[in-house]
Amino acid sequence: MVPDGDVNPINTDYTVGQDNIVMNVGPFGLDIHNRVFAVSAAMVIAFVVLTLAFKDQAEPMFSSLRGWLTSNLDWFFIIAGNIFVIVCIVIAISPLGKVRIGGTEAKPDYSYAGWFSMLFAAGMGIGLMFYGVSEPLAHFGTAMGGTTVENGARTDWAPLGAAAGDAAAAQSLAMAATIYHWALHPWAIYAVLALGLAIFSFNKGLPLTIRSVFYPLLGERVWGWPGHVIDILAVLATMFGLATSLGLGSSQAAAGLHYLFGLPLGDTMQILLIIAITAIALFSVLAGLDAGVKRLSEINMVLAVVLLFFVIFVGPTLDIVKGFFSNLGAYVSFLPELSNPFGREDANFSQGWTGFYWAWWISWSPFVGMFIARVSRGRSVREFIVSVLIVPSLACVLWMTVFGTTAISQVVKQKYLAVTEGELPLQIFLMLEALPLAQITSFIAIILVVVFFVTSSDSGSLVIDVIASGGKVESPAPQRVFWCTFEGLVAIALVMGGGLVALQAMAVSTGFPFTLVLLVATASLIKGLMSEPRPGKP
Repeated sequence: MVPDGDVNPINTDYTVGQDNIVMNVGPFGLDIHNRVFAVSAAMVIAFVVLTLAFKDQAEPMFSSLRGWLTSNLDWFFIIAGNIFVIVCIVIAISPLGKVRIGGTEAKPDYSYAGWFSMLFAAGMGIGLMFYGVSEPLAHFGTAMGGTTVENGARTDWAPLGAAAGDAAAAQSLAMAATIYHWALHPWAIYAVLALGLAIFSFNKGLPLTIRSVFYPLLGERVWGWPGHVIDILAVLATMFGLATSLGLGSSQAAAGLHYLFGLPLGDTMQILLIIAITAIALFSVLAGLDAGVKRLSEINMVLAVVLLFFVIFVGPTLDIVKGFFSNLGAYVSFLPELSNPFGREDANFSQGWTGFYWAWWISWSPFVGMFIARVSRGRSVREFIVSVLIVPSLACVLWMTVFGTTAISQVVKQKYLAVTEGELPLQIFLMLEALPLAQITSFIAIILVVVFFVTSSDSGSLVIDVIASGGKVESPAPQRVFWCTFEGLVAIALVMGGGLVALQAMAVSTGFPFTLVLLVATASLIKGLMSEPRPGKP
């Protein structure tokens, strides 16, 4: 795309698609990067085949893998998350914030409404539905119960220790800990990579692929094997990050269908749901970005807002309104302790929750980052960072406050303990059961999960295909169909190979190497921004 206004392009002999294999297979055309696609596809196919062939051995392996990674690398993930937040803030308030994505005269391609709905639906949709009730309840229960010892091992989950039976203090701790996982840190992770992709594609004229961000550090070597490895890691991280979300979504949709219609629970139902929803995603993939993802995202945003305001008005309205501001205050107050990487006594929280979350967000960053980059042309860097960090963070705070406060209020004030006794995927439906029109709102919740599932799979397929085709934004549809299909197959393999633990294990294991990639990309981004012209700068 031709820049509007002044930019400082990178002069390279590389052309998009020069290393690609272009061929026709029957009526279908292919245009793939001959190394990135081949290696990535082979590794994904091998993973699916081996996991399904040895599913009995897979479950304990995934459990051990997740436990080792989170217990030994939680400090690393926490430090990395802090770095991304600090870098975003420094860039936004510095003169670099004046740089405009796409050139000094570029105008935005999408309105704020369309832009926010797309990045929000792609960024966290399924996670908010899955954890909106269950995470605040989990932290509240452990803060109320205090630190216990079982078989000589500490089982504390509360981030800063127990609240000594004080319900108000426990709720404050629970909401601060929950918001920590859904506000600035994850969105800073997305923003760093998204900004790098946008600048090096729309301003520097390089392909829209992860390796391009590293040009200031690697030079022309970025088109060789160093770049191939970066893109392959991005494909794998995206694939397994998406599979984690799709697995969570299928388990919650299955729980909702069981609750509403009595359909059986279990792996078979989850697998059938993954197959059905992946088929829907294929139609959306073929429809394209504007007709598919954009339209579905806007529909889902409307449904999410309807459900959100329904719970506000029929739930503990005053507690929710006061809670929004008090939860923000608690988050700011506890942020230094929550983000401290060393000397933690709340190992189950920092490892079991934060370590997993940060790895999960980082594994999602190629997908969400590229998606945000594609729809953010025309924004200034400062506008971009403020919007990507603050607006979605506030939306996540509101969502968690509404659903978390309502569930905690049901437990504390109404003694409605059923909501705490259900499995994690079912808790949102048990919370809605105590409110009016439970059948209708639960059905809306199922639709939300399904459409979030579809938009994630759809936009994820588009992003993986861009990376695996050497940066070609428009490539033959069969390639996107291939990646969309294998996202579903990976999710099925993980569900059969250990369920939630397996899903989390693969998100963490692919998130770790990509964290290293993202930290180096941050330095390269700053170097690239410093060379860009700014409006008003001679």
